[in-house]
Amino acid sequence: MPFRMSGYVPFGTPIVVGLLLPNQTVVSTIFWQWLNQSHNACVNYSNRNATKPTPTSTFLQGYFGAVTSAVSLAVGLNVLIQRANRLSPATQIIIQRLIPFPAVASANICNVGLMRHNELSEGIDVLDGNGNVVGSSKIAAKHAIMETAFTRVVLPMPIFVLPPIIMSYLEKLPFLQTNRRLLLPIHSLVCLATFSLSLPLAISLFPQMSQIEVSQLEPEIAMATNSKVVTYNKGL
Repeated sequence: MPFRMSGYVPFGTPIVVGLLLPNQTVVSTIFWQWLNQSHNACVNYSNRNATKPTPTSTFLQGYFGAVTSAVSLAVGLNVLIQRANRLSPATQIIIQRLIPFPAVASANICNVGLMRHNELSEGIDVLDGNGNVVGSSKIAAKHAIMETAFTRVVLPMPIFVLPPIIMSYLEKLPFLQTNRRLLLPIHSLVCLATFSLSLPLAISLFPQMSQIEVSQLEPEIAMATNSKVVTYNKGL
């Protein structure tokens, strides 16, 4: 249940809140990036095109690759910002809050590619207009993974960009200046709202059952069907 696309928002929002907390230490940055990519790896695995079996080694390769890239980039950017003494403290805080987006976006691409690398080598099933399997296509697998990776870049964009900007203004309100304990609950609600809006937007960019012209696929696929267009499950 936690790894279904319908469970992405309720189970992912606490992680998003953790990623966007200000004044992160190196240890807390590593922890939240690790937790986020662990969740993403399981979501990508659970929502992949499962027509071909995926070895455990491929799952572990994607997991460690994504976590390593995210943590390395996030920690590196944090160190860079901390050394930027010319910036005002307020500007440094805003930039530090925006750091999770490039870290998560790059790691998401790596995560999808490595978690579903087996599809590139084995191919995925393509179907004709009657739903019959025509064959297995590596080219269709490449399209499926590229489309899914693009959605994983779009998905965190509003989540990691809007809440820091919104919170930078809300924190200046007199009410929140005198009630600092409400900052975290309000921050959580803002993250929940943006996450709820961005998820359907991102996964609707491409249909789950995508179509591709037979002329773009392998010759053996074209020889096996009279259809000009075939369908493949790109996953979510």
